[in-house]
Amino acid sequence: MPMQLIRSSDRGYADHGWLKSFHSFSFADYYDPARMGFGALRVINEDRIAPGTGFGTHGHRDMEIISYVLDGELAHKDSMGNGEQGAANSGVIRPGDVQRMSAGSGVQHSEFNHAKDRATHFLQIWIQPDAALRGIAPSYEQKHFDAASKRGQLRLVAARDGAGGAVTIHADARLYAGLFDGHEAAELGLAAGRIAYVHLVRGALKVNGQDLTAGDALQVRETSRLAFTAGQEAEVLVFDLAA
Repeated sequence: MPMQLIRSSDRGYADHGWLKSFHSFSFADYYDPARMGFGALRVINEDRIAPGTGFGTHGHRDMEIISYVLDGELAHKDSMGNGEQGAANSGVIRPGDVQRMSAGSGVQHSEFNHAKDRATHFLQIWIQPDAALRGIAPSYEQKHFDAASKRGQLRLVAARDGAGGAVTIHADARLYAGLFDGHEAAELGLAAGRIAYVHLVRGALKVNGQDLTAGDALQVRETSRLAFTAGQEAEVLVFDLAA
């Protein structure tokens, strides 16, 4: 099947009080053997963290973890020193920022919403690293991509080679972000042997003629071109992955 539509309502959901989370793929208590990932893409969690709460210190290894904030702020601290006073990286992520943490041989980190009256809304994304790059030293990177760079086009924000100023991930994957409204349109070519995962963050958008609304996704195979049209205050993420 060249394109498979996954509606927002088909995702897993967890309400922990302080955290409300939609799971695009199997995660924690949500398990669906048909939704274990897509290519190297393993997790997309749409999280809302209540004011004054967050994830306490916990560990990861051998995973490329990307955080993409939609609203509010996310404060990150880790065992590499990021987020500590005087550190090179403040660890605070805001809308437009893309944070990449390569867990590698192992890292401990925490994520908090320190605001007193505003929830933090963000996407937590996990991509499996290339087999040859497992066990590397953990590392961290954070960059800002302003709205103008994504307006009416797809901006590369994460890639294995850090092309075009994207954050560098240790996986054969490329992540694009785009903003589309009205007559704005763009296309993305896919090379032979590549697959794509399209996740609509918010708004409405047509992808190859398929109507998507916020939270919907498309799994794309055997397709050489993706066309993005008819956006209505749309924000979209597109993953170009090895088949």
